[in-house]
Amino acid sequence: MSSADVQLARYSFKRKLDEIGAVRGRATELVTLYVSPGKQISEVMGYLRNEYAQSSNIKSRTTRKNVMWAIESLMGRVRQFKEPPSNGVAFFVGSKAVGADKSETVTFIVEPPEPLNTYLYRCDSSFFLDPLLAMVHEPDQWGLIVMDRAEVTLGFLRGKRVEPMRNRQSQVPSKHGRGGQSAHRFERMIEHAAHEFFVKCGEMANEMFLPKKELLKGILLGGPGATKEYFFKENYLHYELQQKVVQPLFDVGYTDEYGLRELVERATQTLHGLELTEEKKIIQRLLNEIRRADQGLAAYGEADVQRALDSGAVETLLVSEGLRRKRATFSCGACGHSFDRTLSDEEIEHVVDQPCPSCGGGPVTRKTVEDYVEGMFQRSAKSGATVRMISTESEEGEMLAKAFGGVAALLRYPLPRLTPLRQPTA
Repeated sequence: MSSADVQLARYSFKRKLDEIGAVRGRATELVTLYVSPGKQISEVMGYLRNEYAQSSNIKSRTTRKNVMWAIESLMGRVRQFKEPPSNGVAFFVGSKAVGADKSETVTFIVEPPEPLNTYLYRCDSSFFLDPLLAMVHEPDQWGLIVMDRAEVTLGFLRGKRVEPMRNRQSQVPSKHGRGGQSAHRFERMIEHAAHEFFVKCGEMANEMFLPKKELLKGILLGGPGATKEYFFKENYLHYELQQKVVQPLFDVGYTDEYGLRELVERATQTLHGLELTEEKKIIQRLLNEIRRADQGLAAYGEADVQRALDSGAVETLLVSEGLRRKRATFSCGACGHSFDRTLSDEEIEHVVDQPCPSCGGGPVTRKTVEDYVEGMFQRSAKSGATVRMISTESEEGEMLAKAFGGVAALLRYPLPRLTPLRQPTA
């Protein structure tokens, strides 16, 4: 698969989970079933028959009816499989609340991108998505340590998120005013206190990182002064973690939560391929092009980006992973006027209820609907543009989603702007 295909598949999977996660039942009427690869279908069917029999004891007549329907429907779906797919399969069946004491049935079948390691049945007022949500998280994880003699902070860099986990203050004296023979004794006491603190730091790191050593791509160690080098050279870390420490160590000015973020910034050159730093660079390039006094090589806003794609001017299309919109075509039954809108599902239904923007009459009917992001991928492929999905978990990704509507482009050559020039903040 190409990079664009991988990004689109990941986006589609996330979008599907968002759709399933938004469903709510009036009671425990939503049934979730995870079938792991290798599980016998006959065993699954036996379990569902037993649950069907048990559901007849539900006191509420409406809930009982909906749950029994869901399990019956689920059994029909499971029968279609001779064996589970290679990665397993997840079923989500039930009756969702739609207001006014009404409900409608929903059914989702999802084949996950990674093997399911669990077999699970659950009946609740919402679908259980944790096993699938774990698969959409960025796989890259890094351990973070910033320290000096006074303080240590440890955390994780998971994908694009810096997560502070533990902080500890030391009791190591920074100075002493003793003179004469007492000076040497106090120096020894200070060094002993520092040694004990470093031992505690190593124990904290071992406790946090060793259980995840197979998942960690490496450990970033930083801090002001020479303390970090001493801590590393004296092997206060477990030998397996010692081998994961990225060289060289990093100079940072702080040892608190801000220090962890500074550590990631300092590691930019060493971790050149890390998506977090790549996103920062590409969004910063976009901002620089927008700020240019002359015509910059950037486009934002739906109309400008679409025009740039159609003209083949887009070098890199930037799309927010959080963008959940549809491109719909509407037609007026009175005057025949057709028009396009990019809207959410709720907004699309609202347009159908409104008068025609051309003649003021109607009725307005929906003709075609496509996912906006999938459509952008297709148009990019035709024009030879590269597509880059930008996470909403980083500051830069949040800026793309909020300031630019989730879509922008870096151009091969400048185009006159249709969208009024803004002054975005970095």
